[in-house]
Amino acid sequence: MSRLTTLAFTAFCLLTSIDALADDYNILAFGARSDTTVLSTESIQQAIDACSAHGGGRVVVPAGRYKTGTIVLRSHVNLHLETGAVLYGSTSLSDYLPMTSSYKSLRTGGPTVQLVYADSVCDVSLTGNGTIDGRGAAFPKLSWNDEGITRPHLLRFIQSRDIRISDVTLRNSGCWMQHYLACDRLQIRGIKVYNRNNYNNDALDLDGCHDVTVSDLVADSDDDGITLKSTSPRLCENITIQNCIVSSHCNAIKLGTETNGGFRNIVIQGCVVKPSEDQRTQYFGHESKRGTSAISLEITDGGVMENVLVQGITIEGTESPIFIRLGNRARPYSADVPVTRVGMIHGVRLSDISVFGAGATGSSITGLPGHPVEDIRLSDIIIRHAGGQPAVTVPADEKESDYPEATMWGVLPAQGFFLRHVRNVEFHNVEFVAEQPDKRPDYVMIDCEEVKK
Repeated sequence: MSRLTTLAFTAFCLLTSIDALADDYNILAFGARSDTTVLSTESIQQAIDACSAHGGGRVVVPAGRYKTGTIVLRSHVNLHLETGAVLYGSTSLSDYLPMTSSYKSLRTGGPTVQLVYADSVCDVSLTGNGTIDGRGAAFPKLSWNDEGITRPHLLRFIQSRDIRISDVTLRNSGCWMQHYLACDRLQIRGIKVYNRNNYNNDALDLDGCHDVTVSDLVADSDDDGITLKSTSPRLCENITIQNCIVSSHCNAIKLGTETNGGFRNIVIQGCVVKPSEDQRTQYFGHESKRGTSAISLEITDGGVMENVLVQGITIEGTESPIFIRLGNRARPYSADVPVTRVGMIHGVRLSDISVFGAGATGSSITGLPGHPVEDIRLSDIIIRHAGGQPAVTVPADEKESDYPEATMWGVLPAQGFFLRHVRNVEFHNVEFVAEQPDKRPDYVMIDCEEVKK
């Protein structure tokens, strides 16, 4: 949208608040049935459309079990799921509407399918103590690029504003659970996410969003947990995440991997990372069911990471506690906009982090020749790990364009931190405790300048 259009759209949102006419629209009054053998998509959509057309209000899903395909949210609508209400996604792909957005990003190059969709709306919310279950296991993985195409997302909001998601339970998406792309003023609070029934089962993806608060989220995912992405030139900016509990077989808290724009002014604090209590399913075949990494901060596609604070994190049982990586995969968000620069990581602070039961891999901060990771501060951190490793040689391959993963070099040559191509890095009160004697040093440094420890 142009700047003028954006300003007009924002004014429209502010001037026509949902509070102006807060009527209830019960989906039963529009013909929905508490019967999972009957499709209630049309009835739910009619209730949403009527609510929006009359100035806004609540669309109420009462206690019951309802089956639906794609529903499209409108401005000034609160979709409210009462206690005991369950919306089940249809297991037939034909019940999902392929939607095409005008917003240009890596993830919107063509039509996508999702259970709950919104594009260019304002003042919308999803609330209540009910559940949305996508039944995503019904959609087999057909290729490495079929997420959102033949395997539906559960929630997808694009270029929308003033969004509130609170208290609901979200389960079993076909791929990503919730994708918020280029959205502003987003609040996610007190929701529960279980997403371990298919590939690409992230719990939360914030993509090029501004002015976001996430709090009191409890998430258990097969793939990444809380994930910030930038699949267009738009940065993730002005975001706070706090008081969350995350279980992931992959990266629990992650900035990356898609990083065309990058990340600025990010605060993550007061969170717990722990293994899932249910280990019966695992799709990607990660090396450890406990999780690949707890905190991953990555730039690989030319973007910038700056002014990031991660503090007050308790971590139990991930393979690699901390992974900071500047690479040069250089994947463009669009074929006609090639990535022509290496990105940048600077201004990162990590503090008050306690790690129990980490794997043998170790942690790392790595840049590239001529492109160091800069201005990193780590303080008041204790990492308790398995230990018992022999001396390990420094990995020769820079893996400049490889997919960034904390285990990409295998067991690292340092039991604490492996540093390569860094400048101005400071460690204060950082301790490593091995359960078994470990022959690796605490730190291994290659091409490093101004490192204090």
